Amino acid sequence: MKGLDAARAYWTEFGEPMLREQFPDLLPLLAAGLTGAGSECLGFDDDISRDHDFEPGFCLFLPNEDTLSRRDAFLLERAYTKLPRSFMGLARGLTTPVGGPRRGVLRTEEYYNEKIGSQDGVLTVDQWLRLPEQALLEAVNGDIFFDGYGQVTRVRAGLSAYPEDVRRKRLAGCLLLMAQSGQYNFSRCLSHGETGAAQLSAVQFAQNAMRAAFLLNGRYMPYYKWSLRAMRALPRLSLLAELVELLITTGTDGDMAREKQDVMESMAADVIDELHAQSLTRAVCGDLEKHAYSVNDGIQDAFVRNLHILYAV
Repeated sequence: MKGLDAARAYWTEFGEPMLREQFPDLLPLLAAGLTGAGSECLGFDDDISRDHDFEPGFCLFLPNEDTLSRRDAFLLERAYTKLPRSFMGLARGLTTPVGGPRRGVLRTEEYYNEKIGSQDGVLTVDQWLRLPEQALLEAVNGDIFFDGYGQVTRVRAGLSAYPEDVRRKRLAGCLLLMAQSGQYNFSRCLSHGETGAAQLSAVQFAQNAMRAAFLLNGRYMPYYKWSLRAMRALPRLSLLAELVELLITTGTDGDMAREKQDVMESMAADVIDELHAQSLTRAVCGDLEKHAYSVNDGIQDAFVRNLHILYAV
């Protein structure tokens, strides 16, 4: 059973009954679920995942002290620690100090302030432009099993996707870096005999192609070690994942260098097709740089549009 399913089962069997029996008056102020860091919050956990930061339990979210007192929070935390320490082959107490609290009683505002720098989930334009995708994903991934107060659900809804101007700004930057690294510098590095620099160019292209694919799907890209796996499941451009893997796992000698250049051009063409399908560009060519500036030109907010095109990447 996946960690998310185990967390829901643990909540249903132990968490919810405990709260209904011991804290019925507080239940309308609480939310419970599993979200944040950890492969289980993405559904990517397996047997290997259980060697650290993996235990039965759930997140129990509390509103601020003006709504729910420090004493009530203490009583809830004490009751949570008394829940069964083993469940479905998992044991409590495996969370490492470095990982920080991933389960148990959490103040909602403190949790989101730690994740995204905002207690209520409301972000400035600059925060939207600068926050890492994985931080935003950790704020909305997993699942909420119960939300009597509604605060967590509201925050998650507000953070579920980039504002369109922000998506375009980030996308424009990725497209420009794809153009510079794959359509221009890869071959130039090879001409200079700099095979290592050529490989770095291919990796740069691959990384930004991945980011562009997630943006074109309206999704946040996860932590790098899960990005390829998540990319394979995207509704659009998922086939690019195998080409990304080819680019970053092969060398730059002879025929392989020519193949990699062809692969990057093919990937660029697929991305451009998707840009046109979403009416994000007016450029009609195979040059990703021109499409980058066309995407940027479509940004409605003049302040965001006039920021450096690479500001958000």
